[in-house]
Amino acid sequence: MTRIPQRTVERFFRYCQFLHTRLEAGSEFVFSHELAGAVGVSPEQVRRDLMNFRLKGTPQRGYPIKEFMGELYSHLESGSLTKMVLVGVGNLGKAILSYFLKRRPNLCIVAAFDLDPEKVDRVYSGCRVHHIGQLERTVSREKATVGIITVPASAAQEAADMLVRAGVRAIVNLAPAQLKLPPGVFLDQIDITLSIEKAAYFARKNSIKEQLR
Repeated sequence: MTRIPQRTVERFFRYCQFLHTRLEAGSEFVFSHELAGAVGVSPEQVRRDLMNFRLKGTPQRGYPIKEFMGELYSHLESGSLTKMVLVGVGNLGKAILSYFLKRRPNLCIVAAFDLDPEKVDRVYSGCRVHHIGQLERTVSREKATVGIITVPASAAQEAADMLVRAGVRAIVNLAPAQLKLPPGVFLDQIDITLSIEKAAYFARKNSIKEQLR
């Protein structure tokens, strides 16, 4: 497969999430229309995506989930370990640490950082928390390439600058702040508050439509 566009990569990972759920529920096969409904794309889009993989399905049973996931991950991930670090060990940061614990063997959060002396040198979900002042040294030593930011908005840019200086090549920012990064550093901006506000807006709009019927 040639270089995969960003939107296609996002769609493939959403397929993986759905397949994980189905597998944990005991299912062995999945139909393309089920993937389409779960991911929010057309069945035609799913079928176009499936043309990229060596998969054999049947109209009666669909596609084998384990083989499907194997094909997806063979394109999305390498066999080597990707090391990540997390900056900000609040409730959201702890939830992320817990999520990655033993869930994805080729993705590992190797260190976390915080300013709070009550959290420094403690271990959460198998990950040790270091003082923020040790970030650049630790990231460089561990050769981590991905940084996850869950600090308050006022501290997000400074955290990003430290991660870039330490050598990370991609950042996932969950702080409600727009970051400025140099060329060559990938940024995925996830604004949870904005998503909630957007959902509330459309909920109000839909409620008004229902009342007018």
